[in-house]
Amino acid sequence: MSGGVDSAVAAARAVDAGHDVTGVHLALARNPQAYRSGARGCCTLEDARDARRAADVIGIPYYVWDLADEFHAGVVADFVAEYAAGRTPNPCLRCNEKIKFAAVLDRALALGFEAVVTGHHARLEPAGRLRRSVDLAKDQSYVLGVLTATQLRHSLFPLGGSTKAEVRAEAARRGLAVAEKPDSHDICFIADGDTQAFLRRRLGDAPGDIVDGDGTVLGRHAGAYGYTVGQRRGLRLDRPAPDGRPRYVLSITPVSNTVTVGPAAALDVSTVYGDRPVWTAPDAVDCEVQLRAHGPTVPAEVRVTAGALTARLHRPARGVAAGQAIVAYQPDPAGDLVLGSATITATAG
Repeated sequence: MSGGVDSAVAAARAVDAGHDVTGVHLALARNPQAYRSGARGCCTLEDARDARRAADVIGIPYYVWDLADEFHAGVVADFVAEYAAGRTPNPCLRCNEKIKFAAVLDRALALGFEAVVTGHHARLEPAGRLRRSVDLAKDQSYVLGVLTATQLRHSLFPLGGSTKAEVRAEAARRGLAVAEKPDSHDICFIADGDTQAFLRRRLGDAPGDIVDGDGTVLGRHAGAYGYTVGQRRGLRLDRPAPDGRPRYVLSITPVSNTVTVGPAAALDVSTVYGDRPVWTAPDAVDCEVQLRAHGPTVPAEVRVTAGALTARLHRPARGVAAGQAIVAYQPDPAGDLVLGSATITATAG
């Protein structure tokens, strides 16, 4: 129970379904003051109090589990290391993979519980197949695509068949004080929302060149970790492009500490490579792939062999960053079915 409206309603629905439910809030911050507070947090002291009040209203036991060390190693340290390596991680996805459906689920099963219930907006079929939520604007199947079949068999997502508006209305009817609490959108462990400053404090200043495709120096940066593929703003280049058009980050090379920029058209990729696939479909399949959170899907042919994934896109995609996830979907009248995922390692034009 994060202290938000979704997890509160999910817990209440699990009780209504006849399950013996225990509410658990995760203490993820070694120093709670260093994490986001107020309505935009998800693991603060305020959120813990909101979760406790919701559990009291629902009438279930409530505990706080301290997973700060696991969260720091599996999510925060991974986030910093990925940026240092020139990649762009998704910490929410990593939290699901390493914390909520690994550390939490392992502890829950050891204590005799059968499943972890969360407020994620996604649908789970009895056979353990994951589908998009009926509320596409709130769908979170992308950040759940890393879950294995075993993890999904021990998971419940009660909200996947409801819109967010319906969830809030139900919370109000149930007398839950979090009914109108705003959603959290930012990275919970970056208190002020300034990712560059957060990384600079941990990685230090590392000045280097911003170059174009032929290696001409166009400007300087304070750390390549402060950039991501597809970025346009904040480049502060010394000279404009010959055609006067904006330039975008095309690649980040930690070895030479350079950021390469160029025109928007140079961002187009037609092939995406990934590793560590979690896959439930045939080794070769035509499907739709999503390449970043809340991004559009692109038709593709996906092949999975020898622990690697290759997606040949049927139309070019832009702004595809290593470190993000590629999640494959099978379009279906009943709602897109998740076929699997991988971590993006490289792209080709």
